[in-house]
Amino acid sequence: MLTNATKIAIRATLYLAMFSSETKKLGVKHIAGTLEIPKPFLAKLLQKLNKSDIVSSTKGPHGGFYLNQINTKKRVWDIIVCIDNPERFDQCFLGLAECSDDNPCPLHFTIAPFKKKIMKDFRDKTINQFANEIKNSDKIIISLKDFEAL
Repeated sequence: MLTNATKIAIRATLYLAMFSSETKKLGVKHIAGTLEIPKPFLAKLLQKLNKSDIVSSTKGPHGGFYLNQINTKKRVWDIIVCIDNPERFDQCFLGLAECSDDNPCPLHFTIAPFKKKIMKDFRDKTINQFANEIKNSDKIIISLKDFEAL
């Protein structure tokens, strides 16, 4: 349903929501290293998110990326629309050309409620709400490095 680019953009944005602020900006090198993402790829994604006002940035020696109050009120759906084609959610889970309630694939009715729930969360919850859920849970990780601490 989501491309790798979109998954990485969501992870990076949530990381910024948890660990950055207007007074604590994070560089691409730091974020890429922590989340184990190729730096050039991440830089392009963050630039795209910045142009869409989903993340903020400042240039210079004390610059970097961060989320301000306005950014944290954006939705994960905004990230998906910025990076990818949101019509992917309408595509068949098995990749069949024709799949609907009238002409379902073998998994259609199993996947449909899941897709509906995830779409609702992505459209309704703010980036800040997702970040707070991560902070308040000891079971959700955002980086593979987090496995080392377990």
